Amino acid sequence: MTGWQSLFYKEVLRFWKVSFQTVAAPVLTAILYLLIFGHVLENQVKVYDQVSYTAFLVPGLVMMSVLQNSFANSSSSLIQSKIMGNLVFLLLTPLSHWSWFVAYVGSSIARGLVVGTGVFAVTAWFAHLSFAAPVWIVVFALAGSALLGALGLIAGLWAEKFDQLAAFQNFVIMPMTFLSGVFYSIHSLPPFWQGVSHLNPFFYMIDGFRYGFFGVSDVSPWLSLGVVGIALLLVSALAVHLLRIGYKIRS
Repeated sequence: MTGWQSLFYKEVLRFWKVSFQTVAAPVLTAILYLLIFGHVLENQVKVYDQVSYTAFLVPGLVMMSVLQNSFANSSSSLIQSKIMGNLVFLLLTPLSHWSWFVAYVGSSIARGLVVGTGVFAVTAWFAHLSFAAPVWIVVFALAGSALLGALGLIAGLWAEKFDQLAAFQNFVIMPMTFLSGVFYSIHSLPPFWQGVSHLNPFFYMIDGFRYGFFGVSDVSPWLSLGVVGIALLLVSALAVHLLRIGYKIRS
């Protein structure tokens, strides 16, 4: 294997060795969300015509799990390596900053897709789902997991202790995922909060992903793809730049 392939393999093996924690636990969490919200709100909430609330909920939970676990993979790996001191062994290798980026983001995509597939395989039993536009499902799953993997890379480089990383995850990632339309359509919100939701890039990832199942969405999937694509380019460019200058890892 080449350098980036070896690092990618090491990162995939890292989360797979503890798959009960990194894969099974998020799947269980998503099932609990589905059982609680689906049971309580099934007959009270109507989002799209001919789409039950439980069916509406499943793609949102799948994408939320993909995003959260993609972020957690790259961020937790970097902060652990920095605190435990074994990051120096990577710094001694002739790996380029591009190799680091591809390996860390690639492994984040792998973990996000594995968790998302697990969540879908279990939650799909609770609702009837169609695949109106499967290409959009794949596109947004890949773009979303890559974006959060790159964002996790930035957070892992910035954080110097677990408290800082936890603060980033609890005050940035969690609110943006929960307020992105996972459990509701933004059309049910007052006009002011609809406008606020349109500023959240996580909303476009989940809305575009949901479009792939039902063929309907709150905004155009092309608009969602444009927003997600621009966000991915900007975050990736920043992550590559920080790796190139060795931000907080070479001093």
